[in-house]
Amino acid sequence: MATFATDTNLLEYEPQIKQFGIQEYTTEHEKTYEDIVRLLNIKWWPTTEFGRYDLTVSSTIATKLDTTKLDPTQFIRAAVYHVLAYYIYPKLSTFEVDGDVFTNKRVYYKEKFEEEMDLILRVGVSYDIDESGTFEDGEKQTFYNGRLIR
Repeated sequence: MATFATDTNLLEYEPQIKQFGIQEYTTEHEKTYEDIVRLLNIKWWPTTEFGRYDLTVSSTIATKLDTTKLDPTQFIRAAVYHVLAYYIYPKLSTFEVDGDVFTNKRVYYKEKFEEEMDLILRVGVSYDIDESGTFEDGEKQTFYNGRLIR
């Protein structure tokens, strides 16, 4: 299964994370990958030129993005924030009424994930539409694109 981040990336942000009894987070990274792709399919893909007719590439509409055309390095930080907020810290939290350190970290990383995804969408998602193996400027599509979205 594909992932945007690994345990090595995770340790860069939370070096002590393996001290809580869980030694690897492969499944959680895979779930995060699926969640980010789902978010891109819902929020970004329909607003792009790639998700509509493009007769230079194909005569049909691509209804979902092709994950092999994404630049996975663009999502490492967001994936780390997501896996911490949505999968790791909820497992470690006691969910006490007054909160605990893991609940506080979960909230923090959830906000960081939303901020990072917003930045990625504003800067533009790199999508190798021509499958050349490189990401040209024309293959970077922003979500906001300076137009009114209703």
